[in-house]
Amino acid sequence: MIKLGFSFLFFFLGLVSGSFLNSLIYRLETNQGFIRGRSFCPNCRHTLAWRDLLPIWSFLLLRGRCRYCQKPISWQYPLVEAATGLTFLLLFNQVLPHPFTFPVPLIYLVYLLFVSSCLIVIFVFDLKHYLIPDEIVYAGIAASLAYRLFEASGNWESLFNPLAVAFLTSLFFWLIYHFSHGQGLGFGDVKLGFLMGLLLAFPQVLAALFFAFFSGAIIGIGLLALKKKKLKSELPFAPFLVSGTFFALFFGERIVNYYLSLLV
Repeated sequence: MIKLGFSFLFFFLGLVSGSFLNSLIYRLETNQGFIRGRSFCPNCRHTLAWRDLLPIWSFLLLRGRCRYCQKPISWQYPLVEAATGLTFLLLFNQVLPHPFTFPVPLIYLVYLLFVSSCLIVIFVFDLKHYLIPDEIVYAGIAASLAYRLFEASGNWESLFNPLAVAFLTSLFFWLIYHFSHGQGLGFGDVKLGFLMGLLLAFPQVLAALFFAFFSGAIIGIGLLALKKKKLKSELPFAPFLVSGTFFALFFGERIVNYYLSLLV
């Protein structure tokens, strides 16, 4: 019962955080500060009341329309809220000791929740604008460096794996960026690769990269077949990298261990 109660708590925390991430995404899009200021409808600019800001529930009650101007509300809002809620729930259960005991390694959990929130913003922003906001990827890198230093606690040799993987992953993306003259990848992906390496380290990062490139190829071929994209059309890659990172966080260790067992 205690575990179930905390699961609901973290899911709700994720919903609320998703609502904040939506606001952050909009303010990044419009170059507004996100520390101060009330939330408002992007169409009519009417300040939103608390009952308009209930994650998912307000969208359903209002049938996807603004209470004041009746213009449609983007599906981005409930989808980001639901995705963040589910991510927080999965991360809580991922970090949670089995059987359920306290204390949960809170610093690690808070770190994962923060970086995951950064990744969700990067996913949505790049999908919409083909751009990775520097403020968000640098925040994720800073948090990852801080956690790795805390984790090392003077054992500097333990920093070698995540730092080396971060530089190598970033270098791999930079080579693609350089030799394709920015057509294969954007420079934002180079920075995101550094964050992925710090977060996942070796060998989980391999699972993330495989998933990202494989899913990107499948989606790209599908869009070409449906004539939604042309061969030289631009396709945002950060959503695939973010998806691969989450895939590696939740399943990477098991997949790597499975393949290693085949080699023994």
